[in-house]
Amino acid sequence: MLPTEVSDAAIIARSVREPEDFAAVFARHYAPIHGFAGQRLGPGLADDVAAETFLIAFDRRDRYDLSRTDARPWLYGIATNLIARHRRAEVRQYRALARAGAEGNYESHADRVVTRLDAEAHRGPLMAALAKLRDGDRDVLLLVAWAELTSEEAGEALGIPAGTARSRLHRARKKIRAAMGQTEPTSEEDR
Repeated sequence: MLPTEVSDAAIIARSVREPEDFAAVFARHYAPIHGFAGQRLGPGLADDVAAETFLIAFDRRDRYDLSRTDARPWLYGIATNLIARHRRAEVRQYRALARAGAEGNYESHADRVVTRLDAEAHRGPLMAALAKLRDGDRDVLLLVAWAELTSEEAGEALGIPAGTARSRLHRARKKIRAAMGQTEPTSEEDR
């Protein structure tokens, strides 16, 4: 393994000559990519999408833009493209989640009741709103919200200009707020 101070770009460059070094990129980023795919498509497809993301990245490592020190946007872009192949499954999942109640582990029955009522009040409209978003708007929103990328990184991941990513993010947030009955921006960034 290579030290954490070494950039992704340096590891990828070295992995062209020493393929086993790519394992450090995998180790750094597999869990978040898998989690993102799981949130988007459910656990059944997350393993496949995450594995295929890294297979594609490994195959294309010789074409990686070494001026980009962080490989996260590149990897999320690959994952998002793979998820696009599963769009219908993703939309079906959001619709099902919109109809389903919240589940989880709770310490007491009272906690379960309060949490379930609160979650049901928000989860259904949120999932229904996600299902109704345009694909591109949903991609940017979820890369920012779930993968914790900036709008610029989301644009990089999707191969679109940063301004387009910001516009899509604004439009998606506006539609989500409307679906949730909110009229005021939720953060300073939205203003």
